[in-house]
Amino acid sequence: MKKIINNKVYDTATAQKVGEWYKNWEDRLYRVTEELYRKRTGEFFLYGYGGPGSKYGVSSGNGNWSSSEEIIPLTYESAQEWAENYLDGDEYEAIFGEVVEDDTKTMVAVYLPTYKVEQYKRAAAQAGMSLTAYLESLLSKASELSGS
Repeated sequence: MKKIINNKVYDTATAQKVGEWYKNWEDRLYRVTEELYRKRTGEFFLYGYGGPGSKYGVSSGNGNWSSSEEIIPLTYESAQEWAENYLDGDEYEAIFGEVVEDDTKTMVAVYLPTYKVEQYKRAAAQAGMSLTAYLESLLSKASELSGS
């Protein structure tokens, strides 16, 4: 399926399918399948389809419902949340990188231009890293260059 949303192309034929979840596969009425895709730009989107009684069902008039499909653009965080809910730990880490539980970290608030944050998110996704790990690697490289 190919769809243009907010002047961006989302195409299941050219994006990489990185995760899949389905429910009630044997029951055509309530069947739901959702597939998580990553574009070459690192952006994520969800392709979902389902039977007439599913959340993807659409009214076809006269009280009748039909199967349908939809593409939903996702932020990096929304894609992570979807993956946490529907994929196992190995599948999640294959997409977003290893999850390290390190309670010695400190949160630092940094204000960056929105376009830069989006660039970093895409770069992190392309590198298979979390945004935090990606930014840490950039800061480490900058620190090495400055001799700190």
